[in-house]
Amino acid sequence: MFVSRAAARLQCRRGTRLPHLRSLHDLQKHPQSRFLQVSEEVRDAVATGKPVVALETTIYTHGFPYPENVALAQLLESVVRKNGGVPATIGILGGVARVGMSPDEIVELASTVENKSAIKVSRRDLGYICGMGMAGKKIHGGTTISGTMILSELAGIRIFGTGGLGGVHRGGENTMDVSADLTELGRTPVTVISSGSKSFLDIPRTLEYLETEGVCVGTFADGRTGPVDFPAFYSRDSGIRSPKVIQNEAEAAAIVYAQSHLPVRSGLLFCNPVPEDASFDKLEMDRIVAEAVRLAEVQGYTGSDNTPFVLAKIKELSGGKSVVANRALIESNVQRATRVAVELAKLENGDRGVKAGHMPAIPSPTKSTNLDQPKSHQTVSPPSQSHAPEKADLVVAGSLAIDLSCDYAPFTPESSQDAPVPHTSNPAVIGQSLGGVGHNVALAARYIGSEVLFCSVVADDLSGRAALSALETEGLENAGIQILPAKSGTRTAQYVAINDAKKDLVVAMADMGIVELSEKELDFDQFWEPLMASAKPHWVVVDANWRPEVIAKWTSMARKHGARVAFEPVSNAKSRRLFLRDPASGADAPIGPTQTVPNHVISLACPNRYELSTMYMAAREAQLFDSPSWWAAIDAMGLSPSGSRERLVMATSAKLVDEGLPQQSIQLLPFIPCIITKLGGAGALLTQLLPRNDPRLTDPESAPYILSRTSSTDVPFGGVYMRLFPPAAILAADEVVSVNGAGDTLLGVLVAGLAKYPTLRVENVLPLAQEASRRTLMSAGGVSKDLEGLVAEFKAIAQ
Repeated sequence: MFVSRAAARLQCRRGTRLPHLRSLHDLQKHPQSRFLQVSEEVRDAVATGKPVVALETTIYTHGFPYPENVALAQLLESVVRKNGGVPATIGILGGVARVGMSPDEIVELASTVENKSAIKVSRRDLGYICGMGMAGKKIHGGTTISGTMILSELAGIRIFGTGGLGGVHRGGENTMDVSADLTELGRTPVTVISSGSKSFLDIPRTLEYLETEGVCVGTFADGRTGPVDFPAFYSRDSGIRSPKVIQNEAEAAAIVYAQSHLPVRSGLLFCNPVPEDASFDKLEMDRIVAEAVRLAEVQGYTGSDNTPFVLAKIKELSGGKSVVANRALIESNVQRATRVAVELAKLENGDRGVKAGHMPAIPSPTKSTNLDQPKSHQTVSPPSQSHAPEKADLVVAGSLAIDLSCDYAPFTPESSQDAPVPHTSNPAVIGQSLGGVGHNVALAARYIGSEVLFCSVVADDLSGRAALSALETEGLENAGIQILPAKSGTRTAQYVAINDAKKDLVVAMADMGIVELSEKELDFDQFWEPLMASAKPHWVVVDANWRPEVIAKWTSMARKHGARVAFEPVSNAKSRRLFLRDPASGADAPIGPTQTVPNHVISLACPNRYELSTMYMAAREAQLFDSPSWWAAIDAMGLSPSGSRERLVMATSAKLVDEGLPQQSIQLLPFIPCIITKLGGAGALLTQLLPRNDPRLTDPESAPYILSRTSSTDVPFGGVYMRLFPPAAILAADEVVSVNGAGDTLLGVLVAGLAKYPTLRVENVLPLAQEASRRTLMSAGGVSKDLEGLVAEFKAIAQ
């Protein structure tokens, strides 16, 4: 059975069984195991060359009280995202290492501060905590610099932003009290960006130890000229010269890049001095530290207990100023780390562009090229490319990819080897099909009788031509597929899943770079704009595989031609693109603070419960909930921003309200006036703003679903409608053949119904869309052709 992208991701979330891992090298090859889980966002970012920054968690479990530690975690992840990176918060939950923790997981780990149940996890503790978890004792842990470095390397993350480095303790020449951070830097190739060592340590001996370990130590000049001091955490100066001076992030990235291409396995330490406005005077801090260290000696605090005691005393003796400095330097370090990661990604992606292999283009005797266009904009019309439809109900703008599944097939059925053998060729059954969220949405819409124009992009390579041919076989017009010249760095999107003999995912590889091209590299004005003008669609579906500036271009073009826009979030990570600036170009986010009803750009969104929460958090980070237009819409609803609990429970369920899903939907309504949240076995939650004078506002049958009515004549809506739709059917596990395309099917059928039959309401179409999704779940190979059986039902409800 073919395992698609969506199925592969679901398997990973369920804890796919993997072969026994005997070494770190094996674990790097298989980043999902019973001991290590790498989030989908981090895996995708590493695979596609995006800048990723590791963040430790001892600062949350042992550094700040709850819930201040949660707020700090949210702040640091936000700092990474705002500076163009992907955050990877690393910690241990229940004996399983997590690289890229969800907000709920961070809260769960951070809350352990209250009962002090989490342990500090260094290199020595990883086997212990994971083994205890396997034995049934589920322990949580915050990773130190050492533990975070190991897990970062396993996940392929090169840059790590933290607060202060451990070091050689005062008197360490006698006690041998040396932090594992130093030895880890000597053997793990991860770059640590910190504010130097904590000032109560023996800084000269710490630098000597790092030199012995072969660790390059540099300090950012931060605008200074000449030699600079190695920073002393709370103070910018320590009285000890830094071994190396680094002028900026580009120099730092060049050092990381060069070391990675040399046979050197040690890490790098880049020191970022605490911001001047939060820095302590060196003499003042020396006095505070001396007293804190003296009290630790008097009261007998040694070993692992020494650092927490000394930090607490420094906080007390400084009147809390040390906490302010600590926050400031951590935020500054994470910002600096992200900027280094961004510069490093530029260098490494340049390599990808030069060295990346792709199938050679097949010359076409009828190829025509617009020579007036820049080379990156030239499009090719192969012989099989169809003409655009004169009219379309629906335009779908999204990803198109070749999906390959490689199922390991041992030579003998009785073989005990379930997994493919690394570093050699393996017998396999290899299947190929079309994939991509946009493709699935478009195909579902076509199966139920909608006239669809599918817009995507492929390269002029073997995979691109195969994709065009397959589209023709499926009955989808390919006139909206822009074909870019095959050149270095431009390849048709592909997804390859390697499965074991039981068809469980072992490893997957995604090459989606072509969908990440900038607006300037895609021909909107000469290629897609005329198609949109000719099609005159009622609706346009845009998926989040495009980068933010391209999503904004699609929504702008749709509004220009009078079409409403539906948004498919694709994944947690990509759903954020609706509310955040484009990190590469700096272009504004698709949705800004003034784009509330009636000036909204997105009319409908169809997230799952996790994507909804992520979208809500992204909107909050973008400060959209502080805008006057949002407040005006919320006030007009006649509900508090979180709604009335009793009303929400009656409309949905106590469980959903406790999760916060109805409340998050309501707060997003001013920007997206119709939200359908996919809840899996719990059905689907419809939340929408009703127009003024809508009959449902006074219809007795709709009364249970009306949360509020507005009496104001100054707003463009009349009330809030919320309704929980049960699932079409509850399927047993063995009835689910493939999860590939189930969610895409729901959106495709829903919007196709609204586009083809404009008199239909969302609540009329949603039950049929759920039934369509059920049929896809029970069908192998993606979107089910059985959807064609729903055409008559659509016609019946439209009459």
